[in-house]
Amino acid sequence: MHPYRHRFLVRYAEADQQGVVFNAHYLTYCDTAIDFWWRSLGLGVGDREFDCMVVKAVVEWQGSAKYAEELDIEVFVSRWGKTSFDVTCNGTVGERSIFAAVITYVGVRRGTTDTLQVPDAMKSALGGPA
Repeated sequence: MHPYRHRFLVRYAEADQQGVVFNAHYLTYCDTAIDFWWRSLGLGVGDREFDCMVVKAVVEWQGSAKYAEELDIEVFVSRWGKTSFDVTCNGTVGERSIFAAVITYVGVRRGTTDTLQVPDAMKSALGGPA
């Protein structure tokens, strides 16, 4: 399965006084790209018993995106556990690497923090082992 790719046009309001994307926006970009990926696969959030929540996010920057640049974010599952999984997000502007983020999700029963195993159907849809 190929990674999912989502493109953002960096808006004026997302750039800081240094003229680059303010660091906090990168996790919003990741969250949005992941949401669009899951929706494209019919995995809308909150429409079944299984849900997931972020328990860890690590972002490493190799560069900066600037106002009006097109930022592409490629997302894919990079680790499967029993009740958790990691989604890696790689951001680029053209051939320039901007950032890499690894976001760890844990499966929970919708509306609670009770952990659940990741359903086989979700694993399969996201390119993992069934």
